[in-house]
Amino acid sequence: MGGWLSFEVVRQLRRQGAPIPVYLFVSGCGAPQIPSPHPPLHALPDAEFIKELRLLNGLPDAVLKFHELMEFILPTLRADFAVHETYVYSSELPLSVPICAFGGLRDSRVSRARLVAWRAQTSVSFKMEMFEGDHFFLHTAQPLLLRRLSQELNGIGMVHFPPKLS
Repeated sequence: MGGWLSFEVVRQLRRQGAPIPVYLFVSGCGAPQIPSPHPPLHALPDAEFIKELRLLNGLPDAVLKFHELMEFILPTLRADFAVHETYVYSSELPLSVPICAFGGLRDSRVSRARLVAWRAQTSVSFKMEMFEGDHFFLHTAQPLLLRRLSQELNGIGMVHFPPKLS
């Protein structure tokens, strides 16, 4: 959901004539104009919803098995899924912001084609990079992902790290 939320924030800033970001990074998120091929999960009964969460590999098994904790966080998780699953895309001109889409090579929820479709949302440059891992590749590929983010931002002159001192 974060990718779509960020995308819509940039579009809103543009509509208001406000300064817009210099780059949009999205991760594990298909382009907003391409509907998800997956059935909605937010209204599933608890047991089925938890089973789907387990398949997504986004929460540690210890959390999923902790009944009291799951009772507490299920409403928030359902609300997140509901916002994402009921999002309605409206067509506008592409952004004048470069977009970089990151994805997991074994992500069963977001295909490479749905990531590539972000290209239509920018009138400038588009990049895509796939990392080893599933939908939550950012946990297993974090050092590499952070290095790529840093490289992209350095490429547009936004981040300058001092040299390492020996």
